[in-house]
Formats: sequence, C-alpha cells, structure tokens
Amino acid sequence: MKKVCGGVVAAVIGVVLFGAVGVAQAQQFFGSIFTTKSDGTLVNQNVFDLRSDVYLNGGPQNANSNGLPDGTYYYQVTDPNGADLLSTDPAVCRQVTVLSGVVHGATGPCPHANGSTNPTTGAIPVQLVPFDFTTNGGGEYKVWLIRQTADTSIDPNDDTVLLFKRSDAKTDNFKVKETGSCTTNCELPPGSQITGVKFYDADVDGVFDPNEVGIAGWKIELFGTQVSNTTSVQTDQAGSYAFLGLDPGSYGVCEVLPQNAPVWVPTTPTSINGILVPPDATEQNFGNVCLGAGGGLTLGFWHNKNGQALLTKSDLCTLTGMFLRNANGSDFDPVASASCPNPNNNVFNNGKAALSKWLIGASATNMANMLSAQLATMKLNVLHGFVSGGANIFAGAAPTGCTVPGLSGTGFISINALITAANTDSNHALDSDPNTVAAGQARSCQEFMKNALDNANNNLNFVQSSPCAVNYSGTEDSCAPILILQ
Repeated sequence: MKKVCGGVVAAVIGVVLFGAVGVAQAQQFFGSIFTTKSDGTLVNQNVFDLRSDVYLNGGPQNANSNGLPDGTYYYQVTDPNGADLLSTDPAVCRQVTVLSGVVHGATGPCPHANGSTNPTTGAIPVQLVPFDFTTNGGGEYKVWLIRQTADTSIDPNDDTVLLFKRSDAKTDNFKVKETGSCTTNCELPPGSQITGVKFYDADVDGVFDPNEVGIAGWKIELFGTQVSNTTSVQTDQAGSYAFLGLDPGSYGVCEVLPQNAPVWVPTTPTSINGILVPPDATEQNFGNVCLGAGGGLTLGFWHNKNGQALLTKSDLCTLTGMFLRNANGSDFDPVASASCPNPNNNVFNNGKAALSKWLIGASATNMANMLSAQLATMKLNVLHGFVSGGANIFAGAAPTGCTVPGLSGTGFISINALITAANTDSNHALDSDPNTVAAGQARSCQEFMKNALDNANNNLNFVQSSPCAVNYSGTEDSCAPILILQ
C-alpha cells in the first residue's frame, strides 16, 4: 500500500503481476551506481545540501570495475529502508539510458534534467528530483536503478509505483541536509506541470475523440520566461507528453513537424502560448493526420484502354449531366443528353472515344477545361468504387475571393464535397465560369480545386485512417519562438 505522507509501499520490492514493460534478457547484473553532483563529481560521504543537487550516476569507477549492462532502466527514490516511495512523478518519467556501461542521460516522454557529460567516461548523470522529504531522522535516502525486464512493470493502479524483482535492482544511499515538512512537499504543487496528448485526428475535426489514438515518438517543445534553453520531449506509446516541476512563469508548448515522408498536416494549432504556471495544471493536445493514397486513378488511366474498358453507358450519361468544359469554354458532353439513360452502342462507342481524346487533350490555358478533366477523372474513380466519396483530402487554404463549400478552416474537404463545389457550388464553379483564360479570382479558385483533385487522382493528399510512421530527419528547426528572456 502506498502512502502520500508516510507509510509502506509494498510494491516497491514486489514481484511483477502485470504485463512487462521491457524485454531485456536475464543476465548477471554487474556494475555499480552512485550519486554525484550535476557535473559528475563525487560528494564527500554522499551528503548533499539540497535535494536538487543529487544526480544519479553509474558505471565503472576504475579500470578493474564492471560497467552496467547497456539498456533502458527505471529509477526511484525511497526512504533508506526501501519501504516508502518518495519519488512523486510518474514512473514513465523516471527512465535512464546506459550506454557503453555508464549512465548516459534521461529518456522517456517526460525526462528529468541531465547533468554535464564526463569527458573521460562519457557518463551523463540524471537529476533525481522531484521526490519527497524522507522521514529518516538523519536525512537519509535510497536511490534504485531498476532494469526493464519481463518482470518489470508500472502498477496499473498508481503510475508512480514500479513492480519488479529485487534481483533486477541496484541501490545506493545518500543524505540531504535540506529538511522540510511532508505536508508541504509530498507532491508536485498544482500548476507545476504541462501535459497533453499528440493524437491522430482521423475525422480532422480538431477534437481528441475517445476512439482516436495517440501518436508515439512526436517531438514537443517547451518555451517561456523560465526556460533559458528550449526543452524537448518525445511522446510515449500513448502519445502523451509531460513537462513537470515547472517554476512559476509564462510558458508555451509547440510541436515539431517531421520533414521526412510521409506528409503530416496539423488539425489544431501547432503552438500554444501564454500558459500560466501556477495556478492550474494544464493539458494541451495537438492533432495531426498523415497523407497518402486513397485509391485514385489518373486522367491517363481513364484515357487509355484499361480505363476505357471499364466505362459504362451510365458513366457517360453522368458526365454529360455535369458542367464539363471544352478548351473554348463550351459544354463537353460525351453523349447527347437526349440519348440517356441508355444510349445505343454506336453513340456509346463514339462517346468513349470522345472522352479519351478530351481527357488527354485538356489544357490549363482555360483553367475551366483542366479542372473539368480532373473532375471527370475523380467522378469516374468514385463511380467505380476506387475512391470513397466520403474520404477526406487535404486541399489547403483557398485563395482570396474563393469560397469552397465543405472546405474546413484547416484545409480539409471530402471528395463528394469537392466534386459538388467544382461543378456547381463554389462561387467560381464550372457552371458559372466556363472560360477562365484571364488571370483573376475565378481562375485562381478553379486552379485551387483542380490542384486538389489532381493530387487526389495521383494519391497524394488522402487522409490516412491510422497513424503513419513518424520519421524525423534530424534537421528540423525548433518550433519555439525566439524569446527575450526577462
């Protein structure tokens, strides 16, 4: 049982009962851990002035010592008997990497601060706060380094508690001169943290819905009046991130968009400013979707023999009923409307040939002509079930003076809505502007819709149903604004 202000945490040295977090293979646990100051220097008799002075370190201290096994570990602070858990933040925030046998800095979605690198060993110590004051009269504490094996997990009922085998842990005791009352130091003060979720906004509505999932491995940055250097974390498997233990001040958080494929598009603001800490803890979520294929077939496909073989009399009658335009702005009707809905075979065959020639001959000289060709192509894709009319695509922002019904404020629109807008519903649709040779709002608006249809026919801009891989190039710029710190 865990207590907030004293008591026993039986799970601290318990045997795991739940699903494993790590998959490290069983091996002899060599190596040592020890506490240091932020620069890695040892402190006489392990006695520190302040809790914030204490850093976790580890690895060989001389040439004959064993290094720690490489991997990812949890750590925690308890009373010297190991009975009372004193670490106050979620266990997922208390992770450290061991590389080449030495402690090599914090990891996880909400990592603790790192100290400076030891130029000789390469060790990077990790700060242990936040943790409560010990009830031990001598100011003594115990730090634990815990391997992530098949026997290690986080208590599902309390995310600060780790369940593990004692044989998977190493410990070291230290003392702190700083003292305080548990009633005022048991937990992080309200408003000392900014948390949130990076979620996959499948319906592109900008709202984190219960059925939507988080995106792992996404970079979130913290900036503000109390941050001298931009702090960055990556979201965990659930898409969660956290910045903990913040000093009072004004902060902002932002998301770093990957530069590598696939293309990611935000559905919510990418930067949130003016978060005041304290009085209240705050949750700031970010929504994104990735773009890709959606079944589109190109203008060239419907022009060639493969597409021609699929055409039906109903297809040609549907196209005849639309406001498709020739290069000179006149109507393009592959069959006479009077012959529909069942034109004879001769009319049908001639109509197929006319459609093929019209598609391949379309030109952007008259933008209405080129828009018509891409519109007819997409309509055929929908009629034959290659593309879902309800699928969302990313079109971007419409140009000035262009009103496209169904286009969201973040630039998304369904295929059906775009087909209707291009044909009749926009303020510069084909029914009202058949000849857009001259520059102006009508031509710009038709070009915008043409580009969206063209990209969809080429499988470039469909919103994918689930998250894609997150691939950072390593060359992304910081998303945080340049601040003049006070």
